[in-house]
Amino acid sequence: MKKIIKKIFPKKFLNLRHLFFAWFGAFVYKNPSQELLVIGITGTSGKSTTVYLLRQLLESAGLRVGSLSTIDFYVAGEEKLNDQKMTMLGRMQIQKYLREMVDKKCDVAIVETTSEGRLQYRHSFINYDMIVLTNLYPEHIESHGSFENYKKAKLDIFEYVSECSVKKLGNKLSMNSVLGEPVFAGKTAIVNCNSQYSPEFLQFNFAKKIVFGSKQEKDYLENITDKFLFSDVRVDKDGLHFEIENHKFMAPMYGEHNIYNIVGAITVARELNIFWEVIEKTVSVFKNVPGRNEFILEAKGKGFDVIVDYAFEPVALTKLYKVVDLLKPTGRIIHVCGSTGGGRDKSRRKVIGEMIAQKADIFIVTDEDPYDENPLSIIKEVSEFAQKAGKKLNENLFEILDRKEAIGKAVEIAKVGDLILLTGKGSEQAMCITGGKMIFWDDRQIVRDSLKVKSS
Repeated sequence: MKKIIKKIFPKKFLNLRHLFFAWFGAFVYKNPSQELLVIGITGTSGKSTTVYLLRQLLESAGLRVGSLSTIDFYVAGEEKLNDQKMTMLGRMQIQKYLREMVDKKCDVAIVETTSEGRLQYRHSFINYDMIVLTNLYPEHIESHGSFENYKKAKLDIFEYVSECSVKKLGNKLSMNSVLGEPVFAGKTAIVNCNSQYSPEFLQFNFAKKIVFGSKQEKDYLENITDKFLFSDVRVDKDGLHFEIENHKFMAPMYGEHNIYNIVGAITVARELNIFWEVIEKTVSVFKNVPGRNEFILEAKGKGFDVIVDYAFEPVALTKLYKVVDLLKPTGRIIHVCGSTGGGRDKSRRKVIGEMIAQKADIFIVTDEDPYDENPLSIIKEVSEFAQKAGKKLNENLFEILDRKEAIGKAVEIAKVGDLILLTGKGSEQAMCITGGKMIFWDDRQIVRDSLKVKSS
């Protein structure tokens, strides 16, 4: 029935129901965003990581925080991993969480805000105070129809925030206010200035326009409120090293791209007048982001490494292999992944198949959120491109439909010095299958279970 309705009615018409639920949720839960400082995080990648890191910075400064992201739903210290396969929840759930944050005395709400969420009006009736752009590059093209449509959805989010009403907040955020009840004279845009599209996101009527990124010279940088530019980057096995305004940082994380996520979070923290000393100390002990370059520690006892990473598209996978280059494994690279179904960016299947065939010693192609597509057809398509790139089926290339079996195969054949990469799911708690159904899933737990079998 759902398929018939979708064929009859255009997507724009069907999305209006989401607008109703956004309004009704705000009404039922009494506009909770009016009582919180709300920070939106958007961009092509790095959103969830930025949310997770920013939360740690704000909590270290004594603020009570709630956040909603692809990784988890978090309210005042209580964390629930996201098991909905959806970043921006529908059916009034965002407003319900915001009300819970208010009831539990949160000062700040951080909301990962997506382009698809914009199309479905899930950002509507949330009064944002700040909006952050992590980056922007072509992705989700089939969903939006074109890159220009995708970019427009992101720009719409910025325009929406710039037009949100001004509000007063009397809580811990007033600690730097003489009046004790700060008045936010307008909204704040925080943009990655290394994105070629950054001027477009700074065009709107924000009270403050702040940029972050690597040191460079651009004309529009002179017309902004403030800038946080990093330099002196060094990456080693201890983590990421860089400087901002003569403040030296070391983060125990892998992936040079994460410096942008860290600096984006630092920029927000400084805008909230959090002291540099607090920021430096917190960055040096950042907790690992679940499902992002996450090492499964139990594998080390077997003499090899396993990394679980959310990377599901070519740019993110390229960044992951930069981490692999840094680690310099002495053995083989065994990569387990597939490609998402449901018509989502089919073009990436060719790139993924070719890329992993060239970079990994052993490639195990498996199931990965097939939705209503035949999962075996997706696997065959990725495998075909891997074979064209030089891999040989059943020698260094394997097609295994059952993802649990595929992970088990990787663990079974792993030897001392090898590195297993398990990508596409990260810390996700569900897999989407036919008929709109979801089954419980956690790559990390399946790896751990497989390691137990290997030891017995």
